[in-house]
Amino acid sequence: ERQSLLKGAYYSDAVCTLNTLQTNASVLAQARQERSHSQLQLQAMVGFLERSGLKVDKLDHLNIIHVTGTKGKGSTCAFTERILRSYGFRTGFYSSPHLVQVRERIRINGQPIGKELFAKYFWQVYGRLYETKDVNDGEMPGYFRFLTILAFHVFLQEKVDLAIIEVGIGGAYDCTNIIRRPWVCGISSLGIDHTQLLGDTMEKIAWQKGGIFKPGVPAFTVKQPEEAMMVLKDRAKEIGCSLQVCPGLMDYDTDGGPIWLGLAGQHQQPNASLALQLSHTWMQRRCLPGKKSSDGLFSYETILHPTNHVIFQRVKELFKTEWPGRNQTLKHGQITYFLDGAHTMRSMLACVQWFKESAAQHELTARFNPFRIFFICILYYNNTWI
Repeated sequence: ERQSLLKGAYYSDAVCTLNTLQTNASVLAQARQERSHSQLQLQAMVGFLERSGLKVDKLDHLNIIHVTGTKGKGSTCAFTERILRSYGFRTGFYSSPHLVQVRERIRINGQPIGKELFAKYFWQVYGRLYETKDVNDGEMPGYFRFLTILAFHVFLQEKVDLAIIEVGIGGAYDCTNIIRRPWVCGISSLGIDHTQLLGDTMEKIAWQKGGIFKPGVPAFTVKQPEEAMMVLKDRAKEIGCSLQVCPGLMDYDTDGGPIWLGLAGQHQQPNASLALQLSHTWMQRRCLPGKKSSDGLFSYETILHPTNHVIFQRVKELFKTEWPGRNQTLKHGQITYFLDGAHTMRSMLACVQWFKESAAQHELTARFNPFRIFFICILYYNNTWI
């Protein structure tokens, strides 16, 4: 029991120390300086990574799938991870934000790493960075940078077969974009968000998102607004990679009829289609370069034709995918909770549509007339409270 308490304290101390990186004065000064010189952000991240004991080229061993977007990138990653895990691959998955505990951001085989494992790697990485602080102008990485570095360490030490890395904000200058050689890149639906950092038009935001493209690395996206798609195509041409647009989910040919998803809402369909492309392309490039896969699918250059066959195993994994806090329904006694973390205008509209459909379905089986209570966190957006 005493040993268990000590382990718990060890983890709690790690979380408390991590939280000091959120409002660290030197971090704020560093962020202000870098904001006017965007390229400095990646240079600084490389420096922190090296101080932690890793060279950038070590990240090549993680066989990364890199995903960005305004909405749906986390869901896309969750679908992709579930599919690849079903084939026996040991998966790493780095995402943000977390719902309850920070450990949720770093997952192995779909599960948040344990408290003991988190604390073990936290103190290793934090110690190396802290020991080199004084000879680096007293700088420590901020909260998100530190967690990104920690995730890389965890995935390498725990010997995952692949890592699915979700971008934090943007793409071009996001700290995850020190990745040099991902196996495939994906961009989910784009919209207006984080305008102070990314710009206030779809074109500016698309330029930032397309910054994760790498020369010779296949990239996929979903149907986008015309102005955003034009920028993404230009970015792909400029960087030197192929860019393909995923078909609609219901256009795929499957073994067993329509495709059902474990995540509710019509807006999840493009995310699932993108996940099918990302997972298939990763398997083709990583395991069977230049060959057809054993399940009869075509090479990644031609998979986008909507009549291509998708085997039942992948369809089944889409249905089994779980991603808490995204169009989630929870029952507790006589109360049903409908939960979603929508925070842009487009995602709020999608959330409303999902809630209307789900609540109507729920009322069909309710034993009495339900009362509805809405809890909404307000925010300041484009000079307006919403």
